[in-house]
Amino acid sequence: MLKSDLVQALVEERKITQKQAETAVDTIFDTMRDALRRGENIEIRGFGAFHVKQYKGYQGRNPKTGEVIPVSPKRGILFRTGKDLRERINSPVRAANEAASKVLEDAEPQQPRLRIVSSDES
Repeated sequence: MLKSDLVQALVEERKITQKQAETAVDTIFDTMRDALRRGENIEIRGFGAFHVKQYKGYQGRNPKTGEVIPVSPKRGILFRTGKDLRERINSPVRAANEAASKVLEDAEPQQPRLRIVSSDES
């Protein structure tokens, strides 16, 4: 899904103009970006949480030359899905997997359709 898809969904579901939808999506993303830049965490109940993690600097090594290279400290962003989202994503897959395994258990074994013959047997 792209940002433009989110804008289009807002236009269709909320019956607002394209410009209003773009402004709303941009405002949400800008606000989230600014909060993460300040080191704040973002939690959206039912969806997930974004966490800013501090990584310490360390001495790395160039794998090709073996040269020691200092790696500066940095920040990264982690995302953890919320319980509701995780359950929604996994429930259809789990049901489909259980149904497929049930079908496979009930099915009779089939004879192979292809027989490989070596040059000695022909």
